[in-house]
Amino acid sequence: MAEQSTVPPSPWNIANALTVARVVLVPLFGWLLLREGGDHDPSRVAAFFTFGVAMMTDRLDGDLARRRGLVTDFGKIADPIADKALTGMAFVGLSLLDELPWWVTVVVLVREWGITVLRFAVLRYGVMAANRGGKLKTVLQALALGLYILPLPGWFDPIEASVMAVAVIVTVVTGVDYVLSAIRLRRSATP
Repeated sequence: MAEQSTVPPSPWNIANALTVARVVLVPLFGWLLLREGGDHDPSRVAAFFTFGVAMMTDRLDGDLARRRGLVTDFGKIADPIADKALTGMAFVGLSLLDELPWWVTVVVLVREWGITVLRFAVLRYGVMAANRGGKLKTVLQALALGLYILPLPGWFDPIEASVMAVAVIVTVVTGVDYVLSAIRLRRSATP
């Protein structure tokens, strides 16, 4: 019978490299999005592809880390920060360009950073892992942001707004769900 290794994986691994790559892509994405006041269509298309590649690394790094046993403390901390930096840049950038109302950006960012802080606050009681709702929220946000980032014709505006509305609703609902999960986790851990 083979003995299981208790040596933790090195933080120098492919999953963490993808997370770092996502962080590195954030300023490039922001520059492309905001270039020439957001009116340079080739830069907007490049911003869309940069955003898409960065979002794919989010999916890929987590899958690799779990499948290959490369989950590290660095990854647990850096991955959500990289996600929030990327989507945060997209929300703030689109609001700076007056393409997305600031209230949407504020609601989403308060929820995102609030849940991240909440996760760290309840770590002593247990880990609040991402659930299906959180994953759906990420997909909807990425889709909505992608539609806003692309230089689409004006007739696409109602579709963009509808997808963003659903993304915001799911963002808020899943935020409430995480708060309730944190309360349950804390209650179950205290005698």
